[in-house]
Amino acid sequence: MEPISPVELYRARQRIQGLVRQTPLEYSPSLSRLLGAPVYLKLESQQITGSFKLRGASNAIAQLDDEQKARGVVAASTGNHGRALAHAARVLGVHATICLSQLVPGNKVQAIRELGAEVRIVGHSQDDAQAEAERIAREQGATLLPPFDHPQIIAGQGTLGLEILEQLPDVRQVLVPLSGGGLFGGVALALKHVDPSIRVHGISMRRGAAMAASLAAGHPVEVEELPTLADSLGGGIGLDNRYTFALARDYCDQLHLLDEPAIAAGIRHAYREERQVVEGAAAVGIAALLDGLIAPVGPVVVIVSGRNIAIEQHQQILEESAHG
Repeated sequence: MEPISPVELYRARQRIQGLVRQTPLEYSPSLSRLLGAPVYLKLESQQITGSFKLRGASNAIAQLDDEQKARGVVAASTGNHGRALAHAARVLGVHATICLSQLVPGNKVQAIRELGAEVRIVGHSQDDAQAEAERIAREQGATLLPPFDHPQIIAGQGTLGLEILEQLPDVRQVLVPLSGGGLFGGVALALKHVDPSIRVHGISMRRGAAMAASLAAGHPVEVEELPTLADSLGGGIGLDNRYTFALARDYCDQLHLLDEPAIAAGIRHAYREERQVVEGAAAVGIAALLDGLIAPVGPVVVIVSGRNIAIEQHQQILEESAHG
């Protein structure tokens, strides 16, 4: 395995200009008061497809040659990668097939279909969806673009780290949702290349956190995929993981796991105090601050990774708080 060069992040930045949005970095008075240090929210929830995933998907498809583009692309997804890939494929004139498990929320499935991608729903886990994507790639010659463990996907997500450094050069801590590790690996690579003293926190849910279990074991392991408010963080990292496990192992300064009530509290805080509608996976950084897990050393940047939550679920979470 060749390590990913930080140079690839800068190339990706050039490649996806005009395909993605530079997202705002906003100061949070409420979280800054709580922590006792400046806290900023990197609102990737305001990306074109509603999550950071568009960066990696756009970079990966833009890398394909004409023959590969003609054969199309295929991927497994918990929702946001598929949505991003479908959007990028449509913009760049490429056919996309997205494989999803039955755990993926209906609003995310519908959004992918509306972007013109072919949708396959198979099995009850991300691993089942991945097996179907691999079968299609073998039989149809489509290019398999995984949601995280791919150099160009990682490099595309890493452009988010470059933006943070430009928007807040004196950042001291960054809180990154951690699942398969594409976002974490790319962002951490960007930050640590420029300043190794920046602390990078990986944050996930307690229910079925595959990367956390793999880091604890010292190698990739399988875990049972369980329903969680942070559904975008579900799924395995692959027993043959080539890139993201090593990036998380080498660059994660601290790992935090959150229970479901904490994630719900993060979603509520984002709405009530920050005026942001966010999905569970995007709320984990806020939740870690609310739970007092982060040292008061700033400036701190919280990556708010996406907004693609079913509005009915969002309303239910708000109402549950109102009723105690």
